[in-house]
Amino acid sequence: MKESLFSSPASKPVSAYVHIPFCHHHCGYCNFTLIAGRNELIDAYLDALALDLESLRAPRLVSTIFVGGGTPSLLDARQTERLFDLLQTWFPGTGVREVSIEVNPNDVTREKASLWKSFGVNRVSVGGQSFQADKLKILERNHSPEQLRDSLVVLQEMFPRVSLDLIFGAPHETLEGWKYDLDSATELGISHLSTYGLTFDKGSRFWSMREKGILEAVDEELELKMYQLARQQLMNAGFDHYEVSNFARNSEHCLHNETYWNGGSYWAFGAGAAYFVDGRRGVKHRSTTTYIKRLMRGESPIAEEQVLTEEQVLRERFVFGMRKLRGVELSWLEFAHFPELKQAMQTQIERHVAEGWMEYDQGRVKLTEAGLWISDSLWPHYF
Repeated sequence: MKESLFSSPASKPVSAYVHIPFCHHHCGYCNFTLIAGRNELIDAYLDALALDLESLRAPRLVSTIFVGGGTPSLLDARQTERLFDLLQTWFPGTGVREVSIEVNPNDVTREKASLWKSFGVNRVSVGGQSFQADKLKILERNHSPEQLRDSLVVLQEMFPRVSLDLIFGAPHETLEGWKYDLDSATELGISHLSTYGLTFDKGSRFWSMREKGILEAVDEELELKMYQLARQQLMNAGFDHYEVSNFARNSEHCLHNETYWNGGSYWAFGAGAAYFVDGRRGVKHRSTTTYIKRLMRGESPIAEEQVLTEEQVLRERFVFGMRKLRGVELSWLEFAHFPELKQAMQTQIERHVAEGWMEYDQGRVKLTEAGLWISDSLWPHYF
């Protein structure tokens, strides 16, 4: 009998994601699970999160923990201490290689940074988005370029790894403006950058504003030039472009995100948090208030769950793995014997190689530079 994908050691969760949905303000482009202006719910949310974590039944060993949002840095000292006390109880420090927290520039103080560091945080991800005042206003960010610079200086003094998120393709943005953002980040010595083209996701306020003609997306050709400029400029500055949207110096890849891209299993807790454990992919309820109420009533916080077949897992591993610039090994299907699937996937890969979106390289298949830009349109062909 062949080994099951779900019984192998590689299928055991190695990471944990914890979602903190609270924000100062709901930016118009954001379609994540969050709630703004309801800080009075934070203590009740932490009560619910404690109950959610109890579903583990026993402390677990993981290699990465990621506290995301929302805005985790919004929590005050007492709330932050409670959050990390919970995490240290359920995910003891032995073997934890990376503990990340997402922060907003205007929340960063030396006191808060010292508190995060005292709880083992060794990687901080800053939602900066831009160093341009006009662009920050359009994106509805509530921090200034000066606050972003100051926060990065403080964080780089106190943490070994600091990452910065930047958005390109904002309405009215020019190629010169985007170059200024990239220059500003590299001049500050940032070692990890995540660059994202502005999206108008259905359900976000920006989507509605574009539909009404209030906002206009930048020209697709200009957006492509911005993506190409980021690749060229950052790679020339010593960054490794290791994933479609991510660049790192000194091999400082985000270990937590690599769990996703490698098709690994991971726990997730909090409103809207998505998990993949024992072949089950699911998401907790996206409404913060419903999430709290369900747990307080002793009900499951899970809103949706799907049990994946081994064939579905193999397809997902290929697609997630192809987000990495090094691609995936051609032997990726040898774990299990699905000859029809293997033939279908190889046929599709050959088609995309012929079209110039993918290429073979030393026993691997990976995206070409042209394929990087349109990669999201390729993945439906593999499901």
